[in-house]
Amino acid sequence: MLNFVLIGIYIIFIFLISKLFKKIYPNNQELLRKIIHIGMGPLIPLAKFLEIEQNAAQYFAGSISVLIVINYIYKLFPIIEDIDRKSFGTFFYCFSLLILISFFWDQDPTALTAGFFIMTLGDGLAGLLGKNFKSKSWEIFNQRKSIIGTTTMFVISFLVVSFIGITNDFGFNYYYFCIALVSTLLEQISIIGIDNFSVPIITSVIFHLLISN
Repeated sequence: MLNFVLIGIYIIFIFLISKLFKKIYPNNQELLRKIIHIGMGPLIPLAKFLEIEQNAAQYFAGSISVLIVINYIYKLFPIIEDIDRKSFGTFFYCFSLLILISFFWDQDPTALTAGFFIMTLGDGLAGLLGKNFKSKSWEIFNQRKSIIGTTTMFVISFLVVSFIGITNDFGFNYYYFCIALVSTLLEQISIIGIDNFSVPIITSVIFHLLISN
């Protein structure tokens, strides 16, 4: 029971930080959303450290996915989706986590962690920096992408898979570059937030097939 209390405390902590930043930067809704997006990344290693069982993790991710759908309808927590474009990214974020937990929680936690951290850190920081720092940009399906954001996605993705691979005794592998490149290309297609699904699922599968399997 204590394990779930600690998980809950961590989630509440992240939301409190987002509320604090909302007071400091009331007009920057993307920043608030990205704080939550990035802050949820450590949930996986934290849950594994606390020895949360797969079934419990599935119920948690599934319940959150349902709550997100309800929130789309009733706007109970507007901070989660309070952005200037139509997006189902938060649902895809939670639903992709549910799928990863179902396939990789016990079978290959390193692949799960790699894909989830690429989404939370890589995609999160790419959106944050790309939006707040000017650089050459382009549009794909009416979604603006930039040099800074794209470069950030590639660098963070590479660092994530390299760190996870090396610390789990897989050594350094040139496939890390391939995974980072794939994640960067997937992040370019972000219409309705679909990258929050495609990036973690596909990169986790590639990591599993090429690195940890």
